[in-house]
Amino acid sequence: MVLRRVVVTGLGALTPIGNNIEEYWNGLINGVSGAAPITYFDASKFRTQFACELKNFNVEEFIDRKEARKMDRYAQYAMVSSEEAMNDANFDLEKIDKDRAGVIWGSGIGGLETFQIEVLNFAAGDGSPRFNPFFIPKMIGDIACGHISIKYGFRGPNFGTVSACASSTNAIIDAFNYIRLGHADVMVTGGSEAAVTIAGMGGFNAMHALSTRNDDPKTASRPMDKDRDGFVLGEGAGAIILEEYEHAVARGAKIYCEIGGGGMSADAHHITAPHPEGLGARNVMLNCLRDAGLKPTDVDGVNMHGTSTPLGDMAESKAIEQVFGEHAYTMNLNSTKSMTGHLLGAAGAIETISAILSIKHGIVPPTINHFTDDEKIDSKLNFTFNTAQKREMNVVMSNTFGFGGHNACVLVKKLGF
Repeated sequence: MVLRRVVVTGLGALTPIGNNIEEYWNGLINGVSGAAPITYFDASKFRTQFACELKNFNVEEFIDRKEARKMDRYAQYAMVSSEEAMNDANFDLEKIDKDRAGVIWGSGIGGLETFQIEVLNFAAGDGSPRFNPFFIPKMIGDIACGHISIKYGFRGPNFGTVSACASSTNAIIDAFNYIRLGHADVMVTGGSEAAVTIAGMGGFNAMHALSTRNDDPKTASRPMDKDRDGFVLGEGAGAIILEEYEHAVARGAKIYCEIGGGGMSADAHHITAPHPEGLGARNVMLNCLRDAGLKPTDVDGVNMHGTSTPLGDMAESKAIEQVFGEHAYTMNLNSTKSMTGHLLGAAGAIETISAILSIKHGIVPPTINHFTDDEKIDSKLNFTFNTAQKREMNVVMSNTFGFGGHNACVLVKKLGF
């Protein structure tokens, strides 16, 4: 069968460095750090006392208070970012075949705060099972895509993806495939996460996964830096409208770029640690290139998973050299997690949006907070340290790797490349 072309016609973002696409992009290219002391709860007894929270965000500016109370924060974030993306795509909803429009949304954890609140309330009580009737509908990881579909009346494919930090990239790849295989014409996709909670911070601290640089939160996320000591937890959402090319052209849609391909793989190595030689990371990039029908030399840049963990950054750098060979030294590599922190299941969505905007604007956002080279990472690789770089970008890949060894990579390219 002939695969249909898939393009991007709408974007939405809610991030620690900007509450919409324009603010997010300005934060990226200006190297803004979203890390600051935690305000959501008293973190004074935690090993890590900072995170990348949203700033100046009031959900009631977007969602009626009564409705918002029926949603966990992760679902609220999904609704806000998807609304921006839908407005950006500028559909006439009366002219969409809603049986061929769907939603696939990713979240690694889902309604963690809701679960935490209900369990703590029960534990503080007398043992009587008094639970909020919205407990389960607020908590479950698929409810965000349910809310989005209800709002717009989209009756096509609808489900959530869960693959830890690769969740929203898997959602994008699934949405891409549903369109190119002919099962849908329009898909809302992306991901959201709201794990800056007592349970989220405590759990990741117990794993020794987070940076503990409490004296200097803004520079704590240091991908590829010798002194990196763990990731910084972030929150938010990213939404992308995917559309079949002819469908978009027929309605005169603005087209950002084309989705070229997607790749998936497993490390099959360890529940949290990456394969030390980057085997799964290498395979996922090769699978993505194969799916897109492109050569390594066609790629201009990679938005790396780049979490600022000692093992992860090194393994991914090795994988890039294995995949791209000498061409690796001509590309721009970057980790936007240095600014946004790690949005877990939403990371792939906001980082794919960064890749899309790099193509649109011809600018590569920086990897900030670089102070000392790591002798274990090839210094000839261009990680776009500290300052954004102007460059024509025709093809960009975005990597996401999740606990459990889940790897996903999506490739975006300039229309017609």
